Amino acid sequence: MSEQDTRDTAPRTQSGTAPTAAPGGRLVTGIAWAVLLLGLWLWGREATDVREGISRPATGDMAAAGRPPDIPLPPAHAPLGAAPPQRLDVPELGIDAPVVARGLDGKGAIEPPPFDQPGTVGWYAAGVTPGAAGTALLVGHVDTETRPAVFYELSTLEPGETIRVVRDDAEVAEFTVDDVQVLTRDGFDAQQAYGPRDTERSELRLITCGGTFDRTTDTYTANVVVSAYLTGTAS
Repeated sequence: MSEQDTRDTAPRTQSGTAPTAAPGGRLVTGIAWAVLLLGLWLWGREATDVREGISRPATGDMAAAGRPPDIPLPPAHAPLGAAPPQRLDVPELGIDAPVVARGLDGKGAIEPPPFDQPGTVGWYAAGVTPGAAGTALLVGHVDTETRPAVFYELSTLEPGETIRVVRDDAEVAEFTVDDVQVLTRDGFDAQQAYGPRDTERSELRLITCGGTFDRTTDTYTANVVVSAYLTGTAS
């Protein structure tokens, strides 16, 4: 799906209304995810740094959602072999986006997708491939100077909803969301964000900025972290 196709419709929000952009949107000039960067170092992994734009509140300004106790979730599927991802499909959000491999930048952070490709998702290629044992990391922009980006509605995902990753071995890894959290920069917990929920499962994290945009620091005040685990496959 092209960038235009991805975000031409009004985005879904917690209240059901489309947020409006404040005038004078601008690119973020600081490091939006400095807390995530430090958290990944502390957790013994590499680092994530996604810079976002548009000077207005972003989706995800909510308390940690967690998993409601009455949501039945399917059993985990056995992990697959390693195979790089090609596309990310999140039916509930209308996301059908290409996935590109990303490395580390000069600050030791994962390079996000190019800012002029807001409809693209980045995968940390030195880490786990989606569907394999361990925790795979996918990052994306929440918005640009003028419009929502691929992960704009990420915080509206709910436990039990489906995430699909098309891999280059022609297999589709199907994940079930089990946790959605908005972690503030001040209260960031690396283990909560990146630590495995079950070391025998294949797990997935979708990560973007959240909270509100701080004009003083040119950063967002929180991060949206969606956790999911492998529950099936298709081809």
